Amino acid sequence: MVDPVTMFREGGPFMYIILIVAVFAMAIAFERLFYIVFRANINSTAFMAQIQKLIMANNIDRAIKLCNAEPHAALPKVVKAGLTRANRTEKEIENAIDEATLEVGPLINKRTAYLSMLANIATLTGLLGTILGLIQAFNAVAVASAEMKQQLLAQGISVAMFTTAGGLMAAIPTLILHSVISNRSNKILDDVDQYGLKTVNLLTARRRGTLKEDAAAGA
Repeated sequence: MVDPVTMFREGGPFMYIILIVAVFAMAIAFERLFYIVFRANINSTAFMAQIQKLIMANNIDRAIKLCNAEPHAALPKVVKAGLTRANRTEKEIENAIDEATLEVGPLINKRTAYLSMLANIATLTGLLGTILGLIQAFNAVAVASAEMKQQLLAQGISVAMFTTAGGLMAAIPTLILHSVISNRSNKILDDVDQYGLKTVNLLTARRRGTLKEDAAAGA
């Protein structure tokens, strides 16, 4: 097995581009994972169970404090937007929830799209290095002297193979991380949509005075 140092040295100048792309991709991926897993994420089912109990007990202030306890999580931000307008009309509550949902969406998906772009750049850079390496090898066969032909041919093939391998080694983990991050982000946004609507229904039923009847019917 070829060691990475030899691979990087013999792969030619395109290996530097691939390395820079890989560093940027990993930095974005791990920053996104940290944000999504440890900051924006929350146990949505448990959180909404507590919020529902507090709304049914008409303890809106306590419900808002519960949201404030998770200032970075996406769902509490959306629920809080509805709770702060709990005494207004159904349309105003719904608009507040929708507005907050539109605000958290870009925060969840921020920079994620760059990962697929960087994976493509790494792959295409490796392909470009492969083509230029093969051109170098063919030129060696065509014009080099007999004593230099074998050395130049080997150099051209090394550039071709190592840039291909380097591009794929950068692209494959980047695409895997992109898929993981996208799935996690979609799960959070699905919870925001689902429980945002539930918050609207709970607060609307509270204003109509039918909260307990609606909860019993839902059970």
